[in-house]
Amino acid sequence: MKKDLNPQENYQRTRDLCGWVPRHDATRKTYEDIGFMSGLEVHQQLNSKKKLFCRCPVGIYQDFEDYDTEVVRHMRPTLSELGEYDGTALMEFKTKKEIVYRLKNITTCTYELDDTPPFPLNREALAIATEISLLLKQNIVGEFHITRKQYLDGSIPTGFQRTGIIGIEGEIFPEGRRVGIIQVSIEEDSCREVSDIGHRRVYTTDRLGIPLIEVVTYPDMKEPNEVAAAAEFIRYLTRSTGKVRVGIGAGREDVNVSATGGTRVEIKGVAHISWIPELTHNEAFRQRALVHLAEEIAKRKLDIKTWDITSKTIDSAHVAPYLLEEISLEGLDVVTVNLPDFKGLLSWFTQPDQCLASEISQRLKVVACLEQPNMTHSEALKPLFDIKSMEHVAELLNAGDNDAQIIFFAPKDDIPTALETIKERCQMAFAGVPNETRKSFADGTTIFERVLPGADRMYPDTDSAPIPIEEKFIEDIREQLPKHLQEQIALLQDWDAPEDTYNYLLRNNLIQWIEVITAKFGIEPHRVVTLFGHRLKELERKHDGMIGLDSILAMFDFIAENKLNFEYAYELLKEVYLNPKMPMDECATLAGLVILEPNKVEETIYKMIEERKELLDELTQECGIKYVMGDIRRRVIGNLPMEMVYEIVVSAFKGSEEE
Repeated sequence: MKKDLNPQENYQRTRDLCGWVPRHDATRKTYEDIGFMSGLEVHQQLNSKKKLFCRCPVGIYQDFEDYDTEVVRHMRPTLSELGEYDGTALMEFKTKKEIVYRLKNITTCTYELDDTPPFPLNREALAIATEISLLLKQNIVGEFHITRKQYLDGSIPTGFQRTGIIGIEGEIFPEGRRVGIIQVSIEEDSCREVSDIGHRRVYTTDRLGIPLIEVVTYPDMKEPNEVAAAAEFIRYLTRSTGKVRVGIGAGREDVNVSATGGTRVEIKGVAHISWIPELTHNEAFRQRALVHLAEEIAKRKLDIKTWDITSKTIDSAHVAPYLLEEISLEGLDVVTVNLPDFKGLLSWFTQPDQCLASEISQRLKVVACLEQPNMTHSEALKPLFDIKSMEHVAELLNAGDNDAQIIFFAPKDDIPTALETIKERCQMAFAGVPNETRKSFADGTTIFERVLPGADRMYPDTDSAPIPIEEKFIEDIREQLPKHLQEQIALLQDWDAPEDTYNYLLRNNLIQWIEVITAKFGIEPHRVVTLFGHRLKELERKHDGMIGLDSILAMFDFIAENKLNFEYAYELLKEVYLNPKMPMDECATLAGLVILEPNKVEETIYKMIEERKELLDELTQECGIKYVMGDIRRRVIGNLPMEMVYEIVVSAFKGSEEE
């Protein structure tokens, strides 16, 4: 870094060097230039009655303070079948975490704590997964083999997840583009994390063991919006079965991203598909920035074999007056670290408002369990110290002019792990982009979560025999497949559905409802589409819950029996939605709706005009018509199409003028 370039300026310079632009300014060529590639791992819970390998019920969730007992465990890695350790397992072991599980008796049994063998696989879940695989145009395996996948983060009490592949090689066509599907697996879901502070991580086990599928795509997406479109397509397709769970946490995506010169980085647990474009955009440029960083280190001719850090623990009294108020040094040592020839690298741009030092701090949180803020450094964008204090630290470390310094705060027992973590992350910068998984945030940025797992964590499950998948089982499911998603989209186009209704109708699997209603009551599909896609969507947004098809059918039965117009449904739907068990006539009363005899409609309109004659005489004809239409709309809506009501009102005004 040039001597006249401060950290903020260096951050801007390196951001420009990697070519970062806001996503709304990026074009397809932007992503072609950086070699953007992305694939998906979509996880979707299945709506079975029981868990995957036991008979505990699903869908019963607990408050994290509501539990019957706690179980404490410490995880350790085991050798794979090839006699090797998985890198992720070793990293998790290094954290020395105490894992606490909060159990409710109603949702947890001894299987989930690995105290009894697994029950036979849930056949209901197997059938649902097979149905989804067939919709993805996959080949179903002849035998279902269950394997174990190590998870030492504590999210599964056994230390491994049971999983198996049900379908291979399929395809989808989001927005007309082909995306290949590698495989679909059936898995047991993990625990819900409720706390992770220091060396203690707390989970609830209510979600544990719920059957889910993992849909893995090829890295066929070449720009961020394509990734989101593919995720939406898979979500709509799985929901078209009516056999998957919905709601918070029921579906989540892991997004794999790479750029030229980088590597596959997995963004874990993306909670909302709308986050995907910004996340993948920033990750691709993060990798590009790290590639440029490695090139800068190469220019400096630093040798990874001989490069090393030096450190010194100092008296906290020297730094305490300069610290931010939220940092307490109680029980913490203050450690200074010198990074030889790293000047200008700690403030190197990686993501919006993040730099290389941010990545070091994140690893200190995850690996050394140092709660943030856990460090500052000589190139801090928002310094905790004044410049003279940092110069004093450099003197204590005998630092050279081209060195950089870090100061971190840690309990004595965590200092060795912290120093090892700092050195390791700096050395990773020599090679470019580390293999890792990252946690997503709504603003489109990510933080380090763990080392990217490898094949060494997978091995056969000796407790479970292979399950033959018979051809008859497959064909029976194939005969009952719902209308394919592409056919549903074609139907919406035929019905001239407004584009803003597509997402809601497909997400809630409402196409089949529309078909049932239009067939039974002879209503134009477009009208039902707008009733659901606009009116019902608005009600759902304002109120909790979702109305059932039986209530909708009862409403249309009521309208048909009373020979009412379709417009009646727009007004009645709200009360039916809020009071699904109430008789329809009472819902109509609550809505302020009336049913008029056919020969009384015109008479009612003329009577209402006559009652308002004195006021109407003071208004222009145009204003009078608007006033009357607004006043009598609720009184006559559904009894006569509003176009005809308008004609009657206009005729009445003209007749009055002629008199």
